[in-house]
Amino acid sequence: MKIRLEEEKDYFLNENLTREAFWNVYGPGCYEHYILHKIRKDPCYVKELSYVMEADKKLIASIVCVKAKIKNDKEENEVLVIGPISVLPEYQGAGYGSKLIKYTLNNAKKKGYTAVVLTGNPEYYERFGFKPASKYGIFYAGMENEENPFFMIKIFNRRKIKRIYGSYEQPEVYLVDKNELDEFDKKFPIKKKRKKEE
Repeated sequence: MKIRLEEEKDYFLNENLTREAFWNVYGPGCYEHYILHKIRKDPCYVKELSYVMEADKKLIASIVCVKAKIKNDKEENEVLVIGPISVLPEYQGAGYGSKLIKYTLNNAKKKGYTAVVLTGNPEYYERFGFKPASKYGIFYAGMENEENPFFMIKIFNRRKIKRIYGSYEQPEVYLVDKNELDEFDKKFPIKKKRKKEE
């Protein structure tokens, strides 16, 4: 098993990996592979903290990082966002995702980031030190003061985080146009989408 920075030669393979990892998980088909594609072209992309994992002479997992803003009436501060985090279905449950997350968080701390945020399952991410962002007065823009246990933060610098509070503005790159997604999906092998009621 090897973790390394993603390279341009990995782009399509990683997008297909991500598509396989998320297909029919949260709804019919998925869109995470298109988000990954868009991220690399956006100024928010943090190339030096976006990794792939290799095993059995192929890519089996990946993680991507971007920068985002948390704003209040006095200032705005930058935080790191991780995701999508992808593991091929046949390798899930073996700890590869955990290794990739720990590796990325450790390097993000070394690079001096104050905190990292994500949206995910609290039961899974609490093991890495993530806490509800609302505990620190950080909320999704437009949802101020609303509890959201799935919006989580991990603090690297407790001194700096004391002045970081307010509204988290999700990078626009995470928004997906359905028509653009459908067109992008034509580049990949045909897969059957589950019906909404399934």
